[in-house]
Amino acid sequence: MSTRVALIRHGATTLSAEDRFAGATNVELSDLGRAQARALAERLANEPVAAIYASPLRRTVETASLVGAPHGLTPLPRDALREIDHGHWETLTRAEVEQRYGVEYAAWETDPFTFAPPGGESGVSVMARALPALREIVLAHTGGFVAVVSHKATIRLLLCAVLGIDARGYRDRLDQAPACLNLLEFKDPVRARLMLFNDVSHYAATPRRPGPLLSKWWE
Repeated sequence: MSTRVALIRHGATTLSAEDRFAGATNVELSDLGRAQARALAERLANEPVAAIYASPLRRTVETASLVGAPHGLTPLPRDALREIDHGHWETLTRAEVEQRYGVEYAAWETDPFTFAPPGGESGVSVMARALPALREIVLAHTGGFVAVVSHKATIRLLLCAVLGIDARGYRDRLDQAPACLNLLEFKDPVRARLMLFNDVSHYAATPRRPGPLLSKWWE
């Protein structure tokens, strides 16, 4: 019996469109982000969601609260699902980081999986804390359907981990739009298949066009 996990990125914030490093910064959803989350809630209203888990940051808890409302569910916080911490880069734009910390930024662009700015986290550190949390959730809801609300980098790293994708390219090869829906089906806690990826059809007529989004790979 398979277990389904709706892996959801939080809705848009005022900082998410400004090309800023805001992983650990505790910002709220914007009005647009709330509208996106409500659209997703409507989409999932008839699904048998048994529980909804979330990173403890405000933007994820609010998204989870809106998505869980039709099911009468209160978000269950899991600290391990929080976003990557960018250390002393937090709240700065990419241009500002390049200007102030050029050597660090170049190292991060080359290898975001193992490099971390001072005071921050590497991708491998995020994967090491988030993957066991996802495993525990799957084990707790065997054969059921649960929702997990997290963040852009954290979700991309989790997808790399469960699907066997080289995580060194997580920033360049996997996108996650605000309030997007990913659907994973677990045969067991270590074997999963991706059924839906980065889907925003609940609020957008066409897919978002790829952009830099803190990575120069598309430039």
